[in-house]
Amino acid sequence: MPQPNQTQANELRKSDPDKYALLRAETMAPYRNIRLFVYAGCGASGLIGGFVFFFQILAGRDLETSIPNFAVQAGVVAATTSLFLWEQKRKTKLVQAWRDKIRREDAVK
Repeated sequence: MPQPNQTQANELRKSDPDKYALLRAETMAPYRNIRLFVYAGCGASGLIGGFVFFFQILAGRDLETSIPNFAVQAGVVAATTSLFLWEQKRKTKLVQAWRDKIRREDAVK
């Protein structure tokens, strides 16, 4: 006799295979959304810092420290943006792989 969770999973698989594929993909990388949140937070922090240092540079105040700090903030934004996009691409690929697997298994049945 199938377990209740297996029965629910099979029902979800039949009723909404896209949602089932997304849930299966999330079980493969359970902390991905937390990483995306951290990347977004660090990127926002870098944007705010870059904004502050950019206007300090425009005002001509404390240029010997403002310019390197602005460069660091720009690097933080670039790094977090690339990491965020990389994670999103990996998530999309994983979900698509699960969708393809479900379609192949359903075609065999």
